[in-house]
Amino acid sequence: MTQANDPHEPVTITDKRRVDPDTGAVRDNADSASAPNGPTPDPAPENDEAAELKATLQRVKAEYDNYRKRAVRQEQAASERGKAFAATQLLPVLDDLERARRHGDLESGPLKSVADKLTGALQAIGLVAYGVEGDPFDPSLHEAVQHDGDGTNPVIGTVMRQGYRLGDGPVLRHAMVGVVDSVDGPDTNDVSDAQNASNGNENSQSDQ
Repeated sequence: MTQANDPHEPVTITDKRRVDPDTGAVRDNADSASAPNGPTPDPAPENDEAAELKATLQRVKAEYDNYRKRAVRQEQAASERGKAFAATQLLPVLDDLERARRHGDLESGPLKSVADKLTGALQAIGLVAYGVEGDPFDPSLHEAVQHDGDGTNPVIGTVMRQGYRLGDGPVLRHAMVGVVDSVDGPDTNDVSDAQNASNGNENSQSDQ
């Protein structure tokens, strides 16, 4: 028994006639067969390949950006290490110049010019001196070699060797200082004002 055809099944008709029945013209070989009426091939594989290539390009770009940032950080770190090394090697020269300055040998003359140029060059790369008498004592910045007093307010009494750091970076050399541990109490100006006021009242009473 022959199975009936499905009425919904697509029917493909191919016209292989070489002469067009309407115009009578001879058809080319390329046009002798009509395109099939079947479904159009799915272009999904091409879209998947394009999406994969795009994802690959994005990944390569991200890797390059990370490499470039890492190279910049490494270059900056190497530059800072070079500055720190150069400044550290010249710290003894600065110590000698500071001693000469204290003795008045840098008031004028060629040595003063050399000292000014060297100091200016080191300041240009970020070298900063610290350690001033009266500053609060900080063990992370100062090396105490002398300690006087029994109070609870340690301050720098004497600077024996200047401290240096490179900008806001780590300390290149701690300041060598003598510490004075004073007793906390009323402000000196307040005490002086109170004494002056008391003396003024006594003078007024004596005049009366």
